[in-house]
Amino acid sequence: MANNAIPRDFLKNVLQNGMGRYVCQLQRITFRFCKSHPGSRHMRDFIENHLLDFTQKNPGVVVYLQPRRHRPPSIVAEFLNGRRESMEMMRKEPQEICKWAEYMRGRSGVQIVNMIHNNHTETPSTQGIWHPFMFRDSETAVAKFPDPKYSAVRETGKTATDYVLEEFNNKE
Repeated sequence: MANNAIPRDFLKNVLQNGMGRYVCQLQRITFRFCKSHPGSRHMRDFIENHLLDFTQKNPGVVVYLQPRRHRPPSIVAEFLNGRRESMEMMRKEPQEICKWAEYMRGRSGVQIVNMIHNNHTETPSTQGIWHPFMFRDSETAVAKFPDPKYSAVRETGKTATDYVLEEFNNKE
């Protein structure tokens, strides 16, 4: 696997967010709409009915409303790392606009990159994919535990507590 599979910005910024306190990475969000065009009807409905709830839940996010004549509605999100993302909201219902605003609020601002490499081989691995239960008996999948067949108590008559007490007494 290549060393550049995970972006360094991701490891440096995203994984450290939450160590200590959570800092919302969305700095400001702009809702662009037209006051008269029918294509912005749902965005205007969102602004009238749902925007106040969004702003009360997220006091650290600056919200702008930008009316633009004869342009499709959109959301522009600006993050703390300087990135800007915009999404067209044409023909999206107010509930869907709420979901996209929450999506932008929850994002880290790091660019989404495809981490799947286009590697292909004509001879795939004959070993198969390993998993923790690979060499276990398949009967354990349907067994009701505790089952005396798979219990260590069956063989020796001792429980784990007995083993611990025995080791403790032997050391003294």
